[in-house]
Amino acid sequence: MQASQAHYPALVLNADFRPLSYYPLSLWSWQDAIRSVFMGRVQVVSEYDQSVHSPSFEMKLPSVIALNEYARPAPRVAFTRFNLFLRDMFACQYCGVQLPAQDLTFDHVVPKSRGGRTNWQNIVTACRPCNSHKGHKNLKDANMHLATPPYQPSAFELQQHGRFFPPNHLHESWRDFLYWDTELED
Repeated sequence: MQASQAHYPALVLNADFRPLSYYPLSLWSWQDAIRSVFMGRVQVVSEYDQSVHSPSFEMKLPSVIALNEYARPAPRVAFTRFNLFLRDMFACQYCGVQLPAQDLTFDHVVPKSRGGRTNWQNIVTACRPCNSHKGHKNLKDANMHLATPPYQPSAFELQQHGRFFPPNHLHESWRDFLYWDTELED
């Protein structure tokens, strides 16, 4: 086994040939992809040129696989820091600056000290300077305004937002399934 084979993830598509998720992109390791092929859970849609082999068997590494059975998306979106940032497009809802996740925080619009709850309807993405400036004040006292009021997003909306954040690695065999940088022919 060559160390370079560790860098051959497989794009996982649902049975309808859409990615299970866009952000984070639904990827499986080549080992998990091959295991699923042998267990009959997926079909190979596209392959890398790279192969794995044993003394009696050789197989090209899958680059795109599709589930044989449709996986229904969760009816409700989990309230997580990541999903919150994705809902708000990784942008501070006070100043509008878009930042990497590690440079973002979340803020209670109605501060906890004033009865604010930790839920979709009261939490927004904030940069550290804006979060510090607002502190434990309400919006009026802090003289701050929200770009978008907080709300609970749908799974579809988060999938759509995820399309705006393509991964660092985008194999050419994935492009037809992700619709990024794909030029349509006549």
